Amino acid sequence: MTKFLWIYFGAQALLLIVLLIVARFKDRRYRNVSETDVPDGFERTTEVSIDPRTGQQVRVYYNPRTGERRYKPE
Repeated sequence: MTKFLWIYFGAQALLLIVLLIVARFKDRRYRNVSETDVPDGFERTTEVSIDPRTGQQVRVYYNPRTGERRYKPE
């Protein structure tokens, strides 16, 4: 019985670790913030926000073809 519990809880812990790693790499909040050049096809929007990590103002650029958003520090 204890062997089953070790296997069960070990599998649960392994699954949790894998999910945390995947969530960290898939988190898009911290991507594209430090880029200084905006690729072609992106349009400047009127949306400006404050980056909570750096306190800098960031401008939002939007690609209407793909729906992707980029953030550029001002």
